[in-house]
Amino acid sequence: MWRPDHQRCRELAHPDIINFSVSVFIVVGILVSYLPQHYKIISRRSSRGLSPMFVLLGTVSGTASIANILTLPESTRDMACCSEIGRFPCAAALLGVAQIGVQWSCFFFIMLLFLIFFPRNPQPDELDEQDAEIPTWKEAIIVLAVSIAFLVIALLGSVIFVYAAPSHLRGWANFLGLLATLLAAIQYVPQIIMTWRLQETGSLSVPMMCIQTPGSFVFAASLAVRLGTGGWSTWGLFIFTGILQGFLLGMSLWFMWRDRKGAKSADVHGVNGIGANRSEEQTPLLRDGGEDR
Repeated sequence: MWRPDHQRCRELAHPDIINFSVSVFIVVGILVSYLPQHYKIISRRSSRGLSPMFVLLGTVSGTASIANILTLPESTRDMACCSEIGRFPCAAALLGVAQIGVQWSCFFFIMLLFLIFFPRNPQPDELDEQDAEIPTWKEAIIVLAVSIAFLVIALLGSVIFVYAAPSHLRGWANFLGLLATLLAAIQYVPQIIMTWRLQETGSLSVPMMCIQTPGSFVFAASLAVRLGTGGWSTWGLFIFTGILQGFLLGMSLWFMWRDRKGAKSADVHGVNGIGANRSEEQTPLLRDGGEDR
């Protein structure tokens, strides 16, 4: 089905080691950046603090993004060259696909953890906290159902366009890319709202955002170099997410700083309060002793 571009294949047959190393570093970096979020949900045994819409839109956006790069003509062209070049050049040529694939897999795992550790019986004090809208178990199930449904739709749609309507393949790929960009942009809005209402990060991982915020721009630059201006619908997604995630990170860091400052202030007042109470207890004794003498 895919016809290799011999000129492009000759270029891919001799991969640049530096670019290959950077691309591998990005793949590993993406995986490592998600591990703090996975660990925090598992260690807390709760996904409280994560917005269902944030998880849903992120999962669907990731699915649209991986479907986008798999159907993008530039990517299919490189895949076709794998039949003419060696395994190492082929692996190097498809590292852009691997980067988005790893990111999609990691976020899909977050969606599963969100469902597994969803707080089905929240404590009464959590229900009234900051007037936050506590998600229901039904919403969590909807997140899973819609995520799986869109995965099936994207898969079937891509197969149809690749084999039945290849002339419209770029249009389908750009549609998926635009959808992924739009959902990624909207994705952070419900999470920002929930984090603001809770006035805390909950199960949202700050270390993950510290890694991913600058990483989004590095990732976008890497894909732009690999895909060129024709792949704008792919790398543009990560510029949007980097900006919005940076805003969420700044808000989360401010909440953490405020809470730590409040805790230190409470400790200081607590120590002073204990000292004052002891002085009041000792003063009558000293006064009585003076009168006796």
